[in-house]
Amino acid sequence: MTDPILDLGPQTRILARLAESVTDEQLPGPTPCPDLAVRNLLGHLLGLSAAFRDAARKDLGPHTDTPPNTVVPDIGPGWREELPKVLDELADAWRDPAAWTGMTRAGGVDLPGAVAGAVAADELVIHGWDLARATGSPYAPDPAALTSAHGFLLAAADDPNRGKGPFGPVVPVPAEAPLLDRAVGLSGRDPGWRR
Repeated sequence: MTDPILDLGPQTRILARLAESVTDEQLPGPTPCPDLAVRNLLGHLLGLSAAFRDAARKDLGPHTDTPPNTVVPDIGPGWREELPKVLDELADAWRDPAAWTGMTRAGGVDLPGAVAGAVAADELVIHGWDLARATGSPYAPDPAALTSAHGFLLAAADDPNRGKGPFGPVVPVPAEAPLLDRAVGLSGRDPGWRR
């Protein structure tokens, strides 16, 4: 691939619309993420959006140094205004070609910029699916972000450390299943999950 730059804006806008439709009554509801209610998933989205925004900017610090599983995330009273703002900032930061070069950090892990961009796409696509399933909303991720996320997850499918980090064991999905279902299975989730 000669041009690794992926515009994350279409996917961040999809995610912002999903979050905007979440009702206060849905906040305590379950999600496909074990031990995370909808409010915690939204808190995770806020944190990862800030982390990957700063990773793109090579602005390393508290957002990029904190491993994602160290605390159960939550939202504050201003989350409805804050989340779309941070998602916009994330997309804008990854539009800079410099974001995709050199080294950066996210979740306390040093990694190449291009890999961090692929991880950001994966997080946005898969957690978009999580939020849509948890709230009963329709979901069609950005095709380019979905393709990137699937490629990233496929490359990590045989990692011997599966189940010890952010991804659970691969959930088998038929080869002819839609690409989103295959990506969800590779992430360790059951594409048939319902609330």
